[in-house]
Amino acid sequence: MPSSQSETFWRGRKVFVTGHTGFKGSWLSLWLQQLGAEVCGYSLEAPTTPNLFHVASVADGMQSVIGNICDTHSLQKAMKDFSPEIVFHLAAQPLVRQSYNDPVETYATNVVGTANVLEAVRSCDSVRAVVAVTTDKCYENKEWLWAYRENDRLGGHDPYSSSKACAELVVASYRSSFFSAKDAAKPVALASARAGNVIGGGDWAQDRLIPDIMQGFHQKKTVKIRNPRAVRPWQHVLEPLHGYLLLAERLYKDGAGFAEAWNFGPQDADARPVQWIVEHLAATWGPDARWELDAAQHPHEAQALKLDWSKAAHKLGWHPVLHLEEALRWTADWYRAWNDGARNDGTDMRAFTRSQIEQYTSLFARDKGTTPKAATPVKDFA
Repeated sequence: MPSSQSETFWRGRKVFVTGHTGFKGSWLSLWLQQLGAEVCGYSLEAPTTPNLFHVASVADGMQSVIGNICDTHSLQKAMKDFSPEIVFHLAAQPLVRQSYNDPVETYATNVVGTANVLEAVRSCDSVRAVVAVTTDKCYENKEWLWAYRENDRLGGHDPYSSSKACAELVVASYRSSFFSAKDAAKPVALASARAGNVIGGGDWAQDRLIPDIMQGFHQKKTVKIRNPRAVRPWQHVLEPLHGYLLLAERLYKDGAGFAEAWNFGPQDADARPVQWIVEHLAATWGPDARWELDAAQHPHEAQALKLDWSKAAHKLGWHPVLHLEEALRWTADWYRAWNDGARNDGTDMRAFTRSQIEQYTSLFARDKGTTPKAATPVKDFA
């Protein structure tokens, strides 16, 4: 974290993370370990091979429980046995296209699973703060040119987006019905966090833009792009994770004033079309990088989406640190280290990943208190 005060806060703090074997969960677990927290993760096995959880040896510095958040008994036992003070809920079915293939499993994991996590919190007297992570796609997307705020209407065209809107309603209901930071007997401050399209090293999820691009470039294959005009709020994975950490600390310390929904997005100029992303990465990677339009029919995906993160800036002191060009360079550097180093000369990817976290925290400390630059128009492609 950017200040010694925050580092002191997390040192020795007991933190429970659902979804710790996933992409964001692995980065968060490593960061918490660096901060000196005592971490316990609960999740299914890592969803891909390879995966960041194993590549960066995330389990080496924490307790790891393999289980399903839909298994109420196992989840409650794991949480009670660990007795955490803070819970980060990241476990989810996170893919839009997979939600079309298995909508029932998507709703079961993202909606019922969220309720199960909150029920486990109810049964665990030690918990004081909960950050439930959803997505920017929880908003009813009207393809607006302006960014969505936390009080805009929830919705979702595809089962994934809809399930995350439902999860937001579950969080709001539990906050109103069962959790109050002002409850002297059991004060629990519960907030939800909505982030944009995260990128970074160690993501091998199927049908995600950056993993598909990196894999294709490394194998010297032509990458097929489904939706080159789609605009997304791209951000390095460390940006929203930093927001989650700041939010959890304020929930623990101040409670009721922060128990609500929060957006964590990039600067407006970094909401770029897919084509800009792939062309920039191709130029960064080198002459072997090639791409083409995928002309096949695909399920519906939103064309435009932006987030308004002004509340996080004003109330949490959070702002993006990495411009998109830097985030893409950090991502490409990570995959190069893995592709050209870890497989050949034994590059320590745990140390490499931790070094990017350390570099990020140094940048935020340097930039703390500065005002982000004004947005510039988003380039469109004909």
